[in-house]
Amino acid sequence: MTDSTTLTVRLAPQVKRRLESVALRVRRSKSFLAAEAIEEFLSVQEWQIAAVKEGIAAADRGDLVPHENVRAWAAALGSRRKLPRLRAK
Repeated sequence: MTDSTTLTVRLAPQVKRRLESVALRVRRSKSFLAAEAIEEFLSVQEWQIAAVKEGIAAADRGDLVPHENVRAWAAALGSRRKLPRLRAK
């Protein structure tokens, strides 16, 4: 990180010990690991928020899969029966 700022967080003692242990094993600073973990968390959250918004927009347009189609597809999971990928109508 060439440009950064400081953030203070409170951790449970057990979490702090785990962070210290991992930092020692991978030879990285606790700050580096914490920043990496926050970056990964934010990436996942941003992806999830975008996917939910996309799903809501699709539902608002009426791009939905009928419930019975989903039930049939779910019932086929784990069986030899192969069903085509579900498509919105």
